[in-house]
Amino acid sequence: MRILRVLLRQLFATPATNRFPAVYAPKSATGFLAKVATNTGLLIPPVPTPPGFRGKISYDRETCTGCQLCVKICPAMAIEFLPEDKKVRIFVARCCFCSQCNDICPVNCLSMTHEFLLSSYDKYADDMIVTDRKP
Repeated sequence: MRILRVLLRQLFATPATNRFPAVYAPKSATGFLAKVATNTGLLIPPVPTPPGFRGKISYDRETCTGCQLCVKICPAMAIEFLPEDKKVRIFVARCCFCSQCNDICPVNCLSMTHEFLLSSYDKYADDMIVTDRKP
């Protein structure tokens, strides 16, 4: 009986994850995106991110003092110190989004954004390496 209650509750609960961007899977993703660009295709909007969401990390280079605490605490070793600039570089492909670097930063130059669409074929692409906050 307990399983039936859980099953019914889940059946009517709103999803916490994003659905596929189209009602039915298109034959061609490129063709689907072209239709969306010309307003002939309908794109399902993504679910808004909840408060406290840990997305792509943001780094304010001007505020950073170069203390290297974030480098020392990062379990994924995603943060690299640049000694010539006394600043850091963050590799998003390595980041595990634990937010420990944000918690330890004494000047709060690191923060988690709501950006979550981070897939890329090149882990060293410009948008996969954070060196400064993007406007």
